[in-house]
Amino acid sequence: MQFFTGKNMGKKVKAAKNSSTKSGSSSGEKSDKKLRKISEEIAELRKKYIKISARQAGMDVSDYILKDTDGNDVKLSEMFGDKDNLILIHNMGKACSYCTLWADGFSGSAYYIEKKAAFVLVSPDAPEVQKEFAASRGWKFRTYSAAGTTFIADMGYYTEAEGYWPGCSVFHKDVDGKITRISKDYFGPGDFYSAPWHFFDLLPVTKEEKEK
Repeated sequence: MQFFTGKNMGKKVKAAKNSSTKSGSSSGEKSDKKLRKISEEIAELRKKYIKISARQAGMDVSDYILKDTDGNDVKLSEMFGDKDNLILIHNMGKACSYCTLWADGFSGSAYYIEKKAAFVLVSPDAPEVQKEFAASRGWKFRTYSAAGTTFIADMGYYTEAEGYWPGCSVFHKDVDGKITRISKDYFGPGDFYSAPWHFFDLLPVTKEEKEK
């Protein structure tokens, strides 16, 4: 969709749409306008969603101590590196195939994300399990274990009643070292964080899917 693209690509997409509209029928023009309107509405709703989510997520955060894949203690503050912001993925662990799908996608985009913010993945798996699994998947980002800590639950991604939830938290560290969570989101099929689902949406519905 147009609102996912950069400024230059957006102009090209718009030009292509305008060109096709000129040669299209009246009904085609109406459909094109409807699609553009829906695209704009989705973009605006997304902005509102992020603002509300940020207000809900806002909280001061302790400097939790987690484990790296070698079992060494690592403070949350150290995960920022030389960045002021940290994007932290709440992964449910090796046993979650959906979580692996999301993480595999992040591996390809981590290089670009890390130009603006630090990027790490945290799961409840033991460090040695994380190390072996991350290597088998070829992940190109850092992973940390929260096993034995309350970090995941404190961030709202674990409850005794429902277990673990996948998602992300974004943290900011100020000049005094104070850490604040500034936004968060949950993951699920069709969200903004895993590209394959959007391609699936473009495919025809199968007989099996119709019967569900």
